[in-house]
Amino acid sequence: MSIPEIVQAIAVYPTRLALVTGGEPMLQKDVHELFAVLLDRGYTVLLETGGHEPLANVDPRVHRIVDFKCPSSGVSDRNDYANAACLSRNDEVKFVIADRNDFDWACELVRKFDLTTRTRTVHFSPVFGNIPFAELAAWILNCRLGIRMQPQLHKIIWPGIDRGV
Repeated sequence: MSIPEIVQAIAVYPTRLALVTGGEPMLQKDVHELFAVLLDRGYTVLLETGGHEPLANVDPRVHRIVDFKCPSSGVSDRNDYANAACLSRNDEVKFVIADRNDFDWACELVRKFDLTTRTRTVHFSPVFGNIPFAELAAWILNCRLGIRMQPQLHKIIWPGIDRGV
């Protein structure tokens, strides 16, 4: 889909909010042009990224949501931690937590990069079905880092649908 086609497709919706996500948007060659076009048309642009591609050149008006991958994902070695230095109070960080090891690892990154001060929000999302919400909430309260719990709502709203939501 071309950028003009994207703009035309979203223009019918009564919102000025555009979330660029899916796969890894930073791998798309025209993503920076898409950001500029949407921003220049008055959209608030959110970028949801896996955090393994450089973000230094992303327009600072874009709200970056960086999903640093935890050890249980099997791809935490791909995280680009230089991206932490690019983040601002305009941005958010997300960790998907599968177990206590992921939780402790994520807390260490939050401390190391001062993410609760550097960014607007740090979200911890439990892997659906792995950790009871109450258990993760207790860990978050006890760590005293100012983290928010964010259940994966699409898993609650559309149970059994793994992709395409």
